[in-house]
Amino acid sequence: MKVAVLDVGKTNVKAVVVDLEAGRELAARTKPNKVLTDGPYPHFDVDGIFTFFIASLKDLHAEFGFEAVSITAHGASGALIADDGLALPVLDYEFRYSADIDRAYDAIRPPFRETFSPRLPGGLNLGAQLHFQKATFPDEFRNVRAIVTYPQYWGWRLTGASAMDVTSLGCHTDLWLPRTGTFSSLVERLDIAGKLAPVRKPADMLGHVAGDVAARIGLVEPVPVYCGIHDSNASLLPHLLQREAPFAVVSTGTWIVLFAVGGDLDRLAPERDTLANVDALGRAVPSARFMGGREFELLTGGKGAATPQAVKRVLDEGVFLTPGVVPGCGPYPHAQHRVVNASHALDADETYVAASLYAASMTKTCLDLTGAAGPIVVEGPFARNRLYIEALSNAVARPVTAAAGSTGTSMGAALLAAHLSVPTMSASEEAGSTLASSEDYRRYCNGWEALLRGESLHG
Repeated sequence: MKVAVLDVGKTNVKAVVVDLEAGRELAARTKPNKVLTDGPYPHFDVDGIFTFFIASLKDLHAEFGFEAVSITAHGASGALIADDGLALPVLDYEFRYSADIDRAYDAIRPPFRETFSPRLPGGLNLGAQLHFQKATFPDEFRNVRAIVTYPQYWGWRLTGASAMDVTSLGCHTDLWLPRTGTFSSLVERLDIAGKLAPVRKPADMLGHVAGDVAARIGLVEPVPVYCGIHDSNASLLPHLLQREAPFAVVSTGTWIVLFAVGGDLDRLAPERDTLANVDALGRAVPSARFMGGREFELLTGGKGAATPQAVKRVLDEGVFLTPGVVPGCGPYPHAQHRVVNASHALDADETYVAASLYAASMTKTCLDLTGAAGPIVVEGPFARNRLYIEALSNAVARPVTAAAGSTGTSMGAALLAAHLSVPTMSASEEAGSTLASSEDYRRYCNGWEALLRGESLHG
């Protein structure tokens, strides 16, 4: 079975054809995810993305064919649908609100021990977005007939059917109670219950590609569209179907999101950006995250490599990068980023090494905060960073494997169209210490942790 996957990441969007029998991507089309700054606030270029998707699906269908469409998208986003399209633009969650708006929202949001959703900056809590939009644009908000989570917005564009899914609702929205699988009290306080689209499971069929859209793509037969899933949960899904708890999956991209399957909800700390995600089967999963991909790009500018000379210098001298390169999120949200123990300015390779070790150390912190145990699988771009894999494996003293392929997101989303049948998993490669000794890695990680404890950066 071939499935077309629409993958809306915060940094890039992709259209992919996945061959489920072969367990691999056949082809992909990619474009940057542009944020527009016109209009009432920064927002996503949804029309540009949809035009890209239609053109990509047309090309992919002509070359490979596909029998179904599935969707995955980043969290912390939703859409307000009116009778004639969007009531308001799809807000960029990095936009910051006024202090008055934030204080008013803090007064109505439920406590962490109910939602397991930490208070995050800007619109990273979807409930905060809805509060801002309702308070600031009351006339437009009154015209809303359906509030949908972000994967389902694209499903609505394809089929005309509106929905929300549990994985997107469980992604620090403040709107969902993970332990009971019901809406939180925030829905009543915002008075939006009548506007919320029906909650569906990610693997539910949403509908078929609508006639006018099908004609633009060149579809002759009806093609079903599946409800869709939060992108990090898509990466988790293949492992849920084949592994026994406890284990952890580290999904990497703009964000590094850690899922501790079999971890401990009671250990979660809202002030350190831990939370309970909700998996594709509707179950709460202890999680933690930081903006690791964005931080790595900011630090390295896409340059550098883990040369032996650079690895030796950074490890021997104990050159540490402290959080937060992107402030306000992750396990050290109040930290001020700096470079420690650098006797001279780092060159591109040394910066790459220090940034990789920083990301590994932050990931280890997230594993500890969620009570993660058992083997660890790394998905996405950081799975190709050998130094990151080696450092993490030695820091946690247990197996870390790098999942083959560029990302598990597309494969996980494609499984929705296969009714969650067990996939053919791509081979993974277990890390081995080739760039430095286990002792050097552990000494470095212990030094980094001691530095942060001494500075109380999570306070």
